[in-house]
Amino acid sequence: MITIKKKIGVPKYKQIINSIEDAIVSGTLKKGDQIPSINTVKDNNNLSRDTVLTAFNELKSRGIIHSIVGKGYYVSSENVNVTQKIFLLFDELNSFKEDLYNAFLEHLGENIQVDIFFHHFNKNIFSKLIHDNSGDYNYYVIMPANLKGTSEFIALLLQEKVYILDQVHDDLLDYPSIYQNFEKDIFNNLTNALHLIVRYNKLILVFSEAKQPEGMLKGFELFCASNTLNFEVIQSLKDRMLKKGELYIIPDDKSLLRIIKKIKSEELKLAIDIGIISYNDTLLKEIVEGGITTISTDFNLMGKRLAEMILNKEQLKIENPNNLIIRNSL
Repeated sequence: MITIKKKIGVPKYKQIINSIEDAIVSGTLKKGDQIPSINTVKDNNNLSRDTVLTAFNELKSRGIIHSIVGKGYYVSSENVNVTQKIFLLFDELNSFKEDLYNAFLEHLGENIQVDIFFHHFNKNIFSKLIHDNSGDYNYYVIMPANLKGTSEFIALLLQEKVYILDQVHDDLLDYPSIYQNFEKDIFNNLTNALHLIVRYNKLILVFSEAKQPEGMLKGFELFCASNTLNFEVIQSLKDRMLKKGELYIIPDDKSLLRIIKKIKSEELKLAIDIGIISYNDTLLKEIVEGGITTISTDFNLMGKRLAEMILNKEQLKIENPNNLIIRNSL
């Protein structure tokens, strides 16, 4: 099944890959079939173990084969056209991350497989997903969110294969990344809206420590202190009575829907009685209630630039732009 020819100008590890791919294409090997062991290929072709392992690892990273400890290697996919396989770890899926994901796929091109996973802000799930998929992919794109100490798990992966997305903690600064500067972005964008913000009596940030970036809170508090504004930080809108003259800054969409419902039920007027600044722009926010003011990064650009970084093997740190979009809620 695996044949190695000398002096044909094709590296021996590549000949192993070609032999296994040819066997899959011809139907000799099918999904679930076991392939010859590393030692068998090595001994039959008078090769070094490293040569065979290099070939098997490339097939493994493309998702063509997988290993079972103590048993050997098996065919896991008959799609030999996959040239690269990318592990994408998000915190959670929502509409703006879907935009990021779609832009990423669109600009990667053909024959690159992307498998998406979610850690849901759970450190144990994060650790298990990294551990279980170590060595199985060409590249790893990881969104650590606000989880602390993720570097000890990410260190299981080859550094040149890892890209950090969205939030970059101090212990991840050595990795290439495309990120948001949450502290700077909220401070600058609120400053741009100061002429509207001063019409309100109090600013309230709805902030969940479990899900929201710490930089957002720091930037908000710095803005309020710099402009001597009355402010409050709350974890949830549940059971809160709204008061006229309040301006709410709302990072999550569930709280946004909740406050719109409260405004209606309490017969208050959006923008006039209660102001809203939401985070992360979507098509829905352009339309609902005549338009919701947002502070948002460009997720399509983030996905596009991430794809370019991987395709070009760029080891860069890129701050994604962030803008204020003023609409009828302010």
